[in-house]
Amino acid sequence: QVQLVESGGGLVQAGDSLRLSCAASGGTFSRYVMGWFRQGPGKEREFVASITWNTGTTYYADSAKGRFTISRDYVKNTVFLQMNSLKPEDSAVYYCSAVQSRVGIIVTRAFLYDYWGQGTQVTVSS
Repeated sequence: QVQLVESGGGLVQAGDSLRLSCAASGGTFSRYVMGWFRQGPGKEREFVASITWNTGTTYYADSAKGRFTISRDYVKNTVFLQMNSLKPEDSAVYYCSAVQSRVGIIVTRAFLYDYWGQGTQVTVSS
């Protein structure tokens, strides 16, 4: 059974950085796309970034481009989201997700992902 466990959230000030981690277990992740999504109060869950495990191909939401970087550690089976220049509007619960890679998959669609972590809270004060 695939399990995803996020960590690294917290309370920071605008302009600060955070690195989120997602420890993955129970699957052969070389076949997966790993995604980060976030959900703020009263908002829908939105795509942040994704990485195809075996190729390293990344994709970012416009709001994340230039500030966030997604990466993975093969040995530790961990996916990271480095977030720089944080803004108050980045405040949300951040979720790690996974789905088996296939041709034509639309990585921004949350409903396509099969596995989700419990989420980690990120709060950015102004």
